[in-house]
Amino acid sequence: MSDIKSSLRVSIQGVPGAFHDMAAREYFPENDIEIIGCDTFRDAFEAVRNKRADTAMIAIENSLAGSLLANYALLQNSGLDIAGEIYLRIEQNIMALPGQTLNDIREVHSHPMAIIQCDEFLEPLRRRGVKVVDAVDTALSAKWIFDNKIRGAAALASTLAAEMYNLEILKRGIETNKMNFTRFLSLAPQPLAEKIKLRSEKKINKASVCFSLQHQAGSLSQILSVFAFYKLNLTKIQSAPIAGTEWEYFFYIDLMFDDYQMYTKALIAVKPLIDHLRILGEYVSGKP
Repeated sequence: MSDIKSSLRVSIQGVPGAFHDMAAREYFPENDIEIIGCDTFRDAFEAVRNKRADTAMIAIENSLAGSLLANYALLQNSGLDIAGEIYLRIEQNIMALPGQTLNDIREVHSHPMAIIQCDEFLEPLRRRGVKVVDAVDTALSAKWIFDNKIRGAAALASTLAAEMYNLEILKRGIETNKMNFTRFLSLAPQPLAEKIKLRSEKKINKASVCFSLQHQAGSLSQILSVFAFYKLNLTKIQSAPIAGTEWEYFFYIDLMFDDYQMYTKALIAVKPLIDHLRILGEYVSGKP
């Protein structure tokens, strides 16, 4: 077991009870977690840099909605390392103040993505006049109902939010697609990231790297050929425009490997072919 203090301050985008909160608690089951809620993802990164938090738990992609491109850019410029990852199945629930039924609900509040995920469930409610309202956050919608004691209003949020804000779940698992997963990254300054990695008895078998390429034919295919030669499995490749340049991109790549030495040899081999290589993290895969 690595030397990590028993209490950890984890910054998230959102408020306690959000899915980010659930991911943090599942990733650090042996630690007392203090959630540092932030309005934006940028604020969550800044909380670690300013030492208001020890680590950050940040969503990076969703199996239905795809990548959160803005978070890739924040990660690249943050100076933080990826300590690990966790995949959380997103189960949405409709909840309200106790003593009510679905027939009592006149408004449903939640984050727009949660609303989309529950569209099939919500459609009959819309037809009978229930208003569906976009909000900043799932758990914040639950907190708003609890704080203001608003009857006739419901939130779409996690079971943790219902527990924290004393709301009654009217129906569980109302998301349309049951195979809805979000991948979260655990981020920390390098010394703490290394300690977090040592918690696992498994060997490091995944890396996230980013780099830029000169705009010329075949440049990316050369890189991919090198990775294939060294038997690295690309589990994700994501491009993002470089601000201030035309038709130039950063590439973010996740690599899986069985042999760490082969992985390091592959990076040495591609260095002459790329610009601005940065290793965002080497860690244990959290793939379920």
